[in-house]
Amino acid sequence: MSDASETRRGYVPGRHKIEDYGNGGFRFAEMSHRGSILASPAGVRAMPLEKPEDIDDAAIDAVLAEGGVDLLLVGSGAELRPLKRALREKLKGAGVGCEIMATGTAVRTYNMLLDENRRVAALLIAI
Repeated sequence: MSDASETRRGYVPGRHKIEDYGNGGFRFAEMSHRGSILASPAGVRAMPLEKPEDIDDAAIDAVLAEGGVDLLLVGSGAELRPLKRALREKLKGAGVGCEIMATGTAVRTYNMLLDENRRVAALLIAI
């Protein structure tokens, strides 16, 4: 599959800093995306999440399927919201640490850890 068709399907391969956020979306890889995303070492993909309560087993499975992740940052929107215990346990069982924070803080932390070449992913609810 070509990069262009992957982009149309809501996926951009490669590690990308989040350049901006707000107004319901994110800017990365010199493009804009409206809605929530999963940024990982493999790429950035659209996620069908509107609020923290939408994070479910499928979202965590998407993180784990990316592989090569030691830490997941969860940007829970404008406010700090907890992740369901079962989902935290699933990540822990897979050897993936998890930190939950407001989306803005998660974006800044993700970019910093990316600069340090850490094996980090960020599941970011759009604000």
